[in-house]
Amino acid sequence: MNKKIIPPSELIINPDGTVFHLHLLPEQLTDRIILVGDPGRVDMVASFFDTRTFEVQSREFRTIGGTYAGKPIMCLSHGIGPDNIDIVINELDALANIDFKTREVKDNHRQLTMVRIGTSGALQPELVLGTPVIAEKSIGFDGVLNYYAGRNEVADLEFEKAFCEHTAWNPLWAKPYVVDADPELVERIGRDDMVRGNTISAVGFYGPQGRELRLPLANPTLNRSIEEFRFNGRKVTNYEMESAPLQGLGKLMGHKAMTVCSIIANRMNNDSNPNYKNGIKDLIATVLDRI
Repeated sequence: MNKKIIPPSELIINPDGTVFHLHLLPEQLTDRIILVGDPGRVDMVASFFDTRTFEVQSREFRTIGGTYAGKPIMCLSHGIGPDNIDIVINELDALANIDFKTREVKDNHRQLTMVRIGTSGALQPELVLGTPVIAEKSIGFDGVLNYYAGRNEVADLEFEKAFCEHTAWNPLWAKPYVVDADPELVERIGRDDMVRGNTISAVGFYGPQGRELRLPLANPTLNRSIEEFRFNGRKVTNYEMESAPLQGLGKLMGHKAMTVCSIIANRMNNDSNPNYKNGIKDLIATVLDRI
């Protein structure tokens, strides 16, 4: 059988041998990866490491590699939004499963474990500020997964159908997709101190999450409809912008992926906590101990 060879137009390798956007070398990749949005938060995560072995920055993509509890680990910032997740997960998978010298897909699949630590806005009034919420299911409003073959095989199609019917989903918007986090990873990291939720990944921060400043919204009652949605006892818990493409692409590529977010605003109660950094530090320490 002929091996698949990836042409230079599809996988761009920099002159120094690093992958195009992340500027990482294959030998720098670790099996365990913490993902954060803010490049400044990479230092916060790395402050818990026992050792640091390298540091790389390209645009918003900042990486620090090292060890924690004697095992290799790295923290990488992905920036904001689902489009960045498409770049990050594809390039991490390329580093793991494509030979950069021959451009051939490797025979032996290497599985990565990726946990995103983020912040989020609650869509249920009972969710207290500071609560860590695991995206056990993610609902992608971004459409990223719809561009990949196999999308329906990893998606919860019944949940999608019920959600679109309940919200009278606008056909001008991307069709939502619903994907599960890796169940073993959820069990390992999500214990009694975390809520297991159903998280929306929005395609923007303002209008796409129902925030109205000067421009009126196409559907000003969407958030209320989302809050009232129920499917097999599940309800939508929170908004963020990255969990669905992370979990969907991870599942398609054979990796373990999940997201856990600290609630820093409650959209139903119009409440927020701008002083959330200590809670994030505690969440980082917990995830590092369990990943």
